Amino acid sequence: MSAPPAQPASVPNSLLARHPLVSYFLFTFGFSWLMFLPGLLVYYGVLSVSAQAVRLFAIAGLLGPILSGFIMTGVTEGWPGISRLLRRMVRWRVGLRWYLFALIGLPAVMVLATIIRPGALESLDVSAQPITLAYLNAFVGMAFIGGPLFEEPGWTGFAQPRLQQTCGPLLGGLLLGGLWALWHLPGFLIPSEDIKDIPPRGTLLDFAVFALALVALRLIIIWVVNNTRDSVLMAILVHASWNTFYATSLIRLFPTPAVLGSYSNLTLAACALALVLVAATRGRMGCQNQAGSLLKERVAPPA
Repeated sequence: MSAPPAQPASVPNSLLARHPLVSYFLFTFGFSWLMFLPGLLVYYGVLSVSAQAVRLFAIAGLLGPILSGFIMTGVTEGWPGISRLLRRMVRWRVGLRWYLFALIGLPAVMVLATIIRPGALESLDVSAQPITLAYLNAFVGMAFIGGPLFEEPGWTGFAQPRLQQTCGPLLGGLLLGGLWALWHLPGFLIPSEDIKDIPPRGTLLDFAVFALALVALRLIIIWVVNNTRDSVLMAILVHASWNTFYATSLIRLFPTPAVLGSYSNLTLAACALALVLVAATRGRMGCQNQAGSLLKERVAPPA
């Protein structure tokens, strides 16, 4: 295990450095929700701007986690910490099995959880081709502008190691998953206009089902990251695989209201897999240090 990185001399007197997680989440939520606000105001008739402008604001809002992650990494660890985070974002030598899990295994779990939904199997469209060139294009687009690349350097790169060090991998993962879900709340204040407008939005139950899925998915991501030498790249791939397969393949394979109008099949998939992982790892989620510290690159505790 490597020693914790040295902090800049000015860090001990920094309010942000003394409260890195609180500062990170305040920056993330504040920036993102401010960018998401125009969409809400337009929908409810308070503001009048073009749909293109709303879309640009929404995309900008996705930058909240990564901007906050790099800012707070710089504040707490300086340039060496930023360099470490960048290396984790391109850490690809992690073993073939982890790519197979992210790109094939996770979608397979999503399919299995969908099949048991009433009416889903009967609606199976065997002519639908889940993995095509169009799917690969969608995957790349989802990874770069659909959220994963903008989110995971913050959630996984900055917040996860600190929560894991402070609370342990299981409790830290549950907290991070809950906050990750809450970050999506503004999008659920605008109801779905069509059954194919996914995920279903507009009710408290819609958000609760979605939030439960994200908490479980965050535990899965943490398990993968802890087993791949803290690779942020693998977190991006798992996140992108989940989003892309759901949005472009799962609803084509099972074009039924029981799937299109519900997120419960994905909640079941994520929760079932997360429970298996929690049981199999006894709550350590691949973290080899019982105190919950990172194996190879630990963050220093706040002064």
